[in-house]
Amino acid sequence: MTGRLAGKTAIISGGAGGCGAAAARLFATEGAAVGILDRDADRGTALVEDLRAQGHRAAFAAADVSDAAQVTAAVAALAGAHGPANVLFNHAGTIVIKPFLETTEADWDFLFDVNVKSMYLVTRAVLPGMLAQGKGSIVCTSSISAVYATPMEVLYDATKGACHMFARAIAVEFRDRGIRCNAVCPGFIETPHGLREVRELTALGVDVSEAAIRAAQGRFGQPEDIARAALYLASDDAEFVNGTQLFVDNGFSAV
Repeated sequence: MTGRLAGKTAIISGGAGGCGAAAARLFATEGAAVGILDRDADRGTALVEDLRAQGHRAAFAAADVSDAAQVTAAVAALAGAHGPANVLFNHAGTIVIKPFLETTEADWDFLFDVNVKSMYLVTRAVLPGMLAQGKGSIVCTSSISAVYATPMEVLYDATKGACHMFARAIAVEFRDRGIRCNAVCPGFIETPHGLREVRELTALGVDVSEAAIRAAQGRFGQPEDIARAALYLASDDAEFVNGTQLFVDNGFSAV
């Protein structure tokens, strides 16, 4: 590896599994001290133990990312372990797949809490430490669903549209104080989240077969595809990249 995050301290929300875990491993390999924030304590702790066994600096803090008090406490604990973060990967998120007229207000509130409010809470907790350092990079996980609508995913699409604009607005407000904020936008990725999406859409009659995905983006994306894109945006290689959306979908969004 090239040490692209040498000397950096990173926090990854939703870092215990899937693309978040892939990013945790890659960021650590590239030299960062990595803090994982996730509600899954078992997987998060196991990942940290594995990273430490490999000689990396890693810490875990459990939190429901939609709960302000838990997020504040978790970010403080991670700062106590490694110092304030100068890299944040806002990756935590989930999905609700239902015909729109079968969705409930509770579904709406739940999904916006996990996918959007979490970015607000974690960024609000981490940003003061970045500002004190005079520099920081924030990467937010959006989706192709921010701009390409899918039936049965109205709520999910709406949350990802909000993530898109959240990243852009943070970039504009804090650019002149040394902060960059960008969004990474995955296509269909072979993670538990992505496979669940395919399974539930298929059950509702949406064609997300292997052939359909191959036609749209060539193959299933892998967690490492997203991790590498997040690494680029987090690193100083992207020091003049701010307020953008990086689509990692092998051409899905180019058609």
